[in-house]
Amino acid sequence: MQRRQFLRQAGTTLAVVSTGGLVACANQRVMPATKMPNVVAPPMVARMTSGIAELAPIKARIDRITGVYVCTRPFRAAGPRIETERLGDKTIVHNYGHGGSGWSLSWGSSTLALRMAQATGVKHLGVIGCGALGLTSALLAQRAGLSVRIYAKALPPDVYSMRATGLWTPDSRICDAAHAPALGARWEEMARTSFGMYQTMLGLPGKPIDWIEGYSLSDTPPGQHVEAISDEPEYGSFHERVRDLTPHSVELPEGSHPFPQRYARRYTTMMFNISTYARMLMTDFLAAGGKIEVREFHRPHDLHALPERTLINATGYGARALFNDDSIIPVRGQTARLIPQPEVTYGLNTEHVSMVPRSDGLLVQVLGDTGNFNNPDTTPDRAVSEAAVLQLADLFSRIRRG
Repeated sequence: MQRRQFLRQAGTTLAVVSTGGLVACANQRVMPATKMPNVVAPPMVARMTSGIAELAPIKARIDRITGVYVCTRPFRAAGPRIETERLGDKTIVHNYGHGGSGWSLSWGSSTLALRMAQATGVKHLGVIGCGALGLTSALLAQRAGLSVRIYAKALPPDVYSMRATGLWTPDSRICDAAHAPALGARWEEMARTSFGMYQTMLGLPGKPIDWIEGYSLSDTPPGQHVEAISDEPEYGSFHERVRDLTPHSVELPEGSHPFPQRYARRYTTMMFNISTYARMLMTDFLAAGGKIEVREFHRPHDLHALPERTLINATGYGARALFNDDSIIPVRGQTARLIPQPEVTYGLNTEHVSMVPRSDGLLVQVLGDTGNFNNPDTTPDRAVSEAAVLQLADLFSRIRRG
């Protein structure tokens, strides 16, 4: 199922925007603004017509864009690589290739990887990578009593995972449809384990994990507007296996919502405030005695210099170059971040654009665009993000007011 489809099923089951997830980008690069007119969304009145939801308006203006970020999601047709490999006297436990589901599946995937690492009997573990999978692998190993050192060429906020959109997207670009039957049981274990861990983080300072409601909007009747992105494969779909974990979406009768689109569904989903969440994970790891060494590896042989005999490889898309793994396909994704609006607590997605209300800014992303599959280019295209913001502005200029 396409990421666009998964998002749309916020309208039919639950809402999800991706990594992941956009799953992320390396060092951010902000492009200079192009000359495009600002469209200011008129303020909504304090109260809507009786029975219509009140929503704080999004200040959708291009002069409120604080950054444009591009990422490469690490898609593997067969799904994540979670397995061991012998490399001389080293045991490498691979834990990478999660597509747009890195944050969503991180605790479950890292639980599987840790079991494999523990089977070697070591007490000192090295973790390669400091993104979503690296941090959760390291923390779980610490909690199991192991001494852990993270090796990484970059640390948050300069890792790919930090560019994820920040929604619970457990089967976003996780595998292709042909490999879905073989992955189903393992995927469900990872999803349920991760979901359970996230429930223990609700209510913490800074709201690293939160629940939000949102609205999925369309001018086409539900079930008739899901289209495949022409240049991407058919992705595996697993959401039906965990429908019991999240509330089901609700179709809103015409006239009961303020949006100009004819059809609207309200959904509830989990959101990761990634800046707060990643900082919390780093703090917890270091407070428990963890060590971090900034170091870059160019080939597997470089790992022989490390003192640990067992290593977890959580390098994400970086594993393509480090381990010459051509099974990893980059799927480009771009988001724009608007100045935070604490009063905007809802998510939004239309057929062409989505918005995620994170505490560090409103993330705006184009949906359904082509040219991203097998595209490693991380050069931001600010004009695309500005056009998406203007689409939101147009939506709010046409919203119903009481």
